[in-house]
Amino acid sequence: MAGGYFHSIRLLRSQCQGCVTCVKACPTEAIRVRNGKAELIEARCIDCGECLRRCGYHAIVAETDKLEETEQFKYNIALPPPSLYAQFPPETSAAAIWEGLHRLGFDEIFDVAVASEYISLEIAAYLKNYNGGRKPLISCTCPAVLRLIQVKFPELIKQVVPVLPPTEAAAIYVKNEVMQRTGLKSEEIGVWFIAPCPSKNANIRQSVDVRHTQINGSLSISEIYGKILKIMGGEIQPDKKVTAGSSYGMSWGSYGGELEAAGIENGLAVHGINDVYDVLEQISLNKMRDVDYVECSACSGGCIGGPLTAENKFVAEKNLKLRLSIMRQNEPDDRLATMAQSMICEDFPKSASYVKKLIPRPMMQLDDDILEAMKKFEKMEEVLRSLPGLDCGACGAPSCQCLAEDIVQGKANEIDCIFKLRSSVKRLAHGMLELAKQIPIASEPEEELREDGESDAST
Repeated sequence: MAGGYFHSIRLLRSQCQGCVTCVKACPTEAIRVRNGKAELIEARCIDCGECLRRCGYHAIVAETDKLEETEQFKYNIALPPPSLYAQFPPETSAAAIWEGLHRLGFDEIFDVAVASEYISLEIAAYLKNYNGGRKPLISCTCPAVLRLIQVKFPELIKQVVPVLPPTEAAAIYVKNEVMQRTGLKSEEIGVWFIAPCPSKNANIRQSVDVRHTQINGSLSISEIYGKILKIMGGEIQPDKKVTAGSSYGMSWGSYGGELEAAGIENGLAVHGINDVYDVLEQISLNKMRDVDYVECSACSGGCIGGPLTAENKFVAEKNLKLRLSIMRQNEPDDRLATMAQSMICEDFPKSASYVKKLIPRPMMQLDDDILEAMKKFEKMEEVLRSLPGLDCGACGAPSCQCLAEDIVQGKANEIDCIFKLRSSVKRLAHGMLELAKQIPIASEPEEELREDGESDAST
């Protein structure tokens, strides 16, 4: 954990070709290319994984835990999200997926969808009792979006709904329940989230929204999916415990599912980090105050589009929709009645006891000393005015603004700008030409040379 921040995203210098694709893709301007290799600015990275998607040289990876790490615990619990089920065709039963997880060594399975239903009710209640504050309220369930708000839109923190993400709520409940049921100690129980994206793993290691996580680690969906495919089949073992949710909790896996489960009609579902950025910008400008709630997902399509998933996001969306349709054939027509059927207890963790206050994370700090920072800011503005303003990225920074910042921080030079370099080379070449014209040519006239040659010959 460098610079006080933990990141799941890792840059592999040996494979980086310095193409600046990741630089242009990053929504928080957290990557630079220096000396031909990409570098990460720790304070700006939100672990959204957008760079991971775009890199064509596989020079960016997401670190997650390995299945072998479950062996250090006496009892292991898997937390499968709806996005895991979306990797499989709808005709693949949930029981077959559960059996695959059991064969991988998990003693118990607790669907994140169950916790999603409790959190949906908390969101609905908070929205109902919300008085006089600025709208819209903003979803808190995507860690990458929360980090984006911390870094780029700290003024919107007050509009984020203060509830637990379903993953954390599920972990808190199931770990406490297993301790009471089995007599095992907390350190003997491993709780593992099967993650569709790197931001979940980063949030486990350094949480922005829960005081003390009960999740021990995360395993990527792509890894678990492949292992399940090889071993799934047969009936689920009767001695294994499974807690499953309803279709409304399951719908959280795709965009719009959170709104549906919470029964929010005047809401907006936005997905994809660039679109989320645009919407947050409009909320910051107070242009969406007539909307009650905005559901935000950093990944396109929602969690089913995470960079650590195995299936194409459109195929996964189709799979999930068909699975929901099949589930609802056996559920009551009423949303609340359906969710009530999968409610497991009345004392499910209430967010107020566990959620942590979201705080701003300064993205740009030119200097610790305020006077020195002001001088650097003035210098930055001066440098910026001298740059072309094309934001081409050829300098290794995502924009001229970022290059100007890097220059005053001593991390870049003005001639890193290809246009400034070309201008400097042109001036240098012109100066050398003018200088060459002023240099006397030390040579004798041709006739004198001929005469000297004839004299030498006669001699």
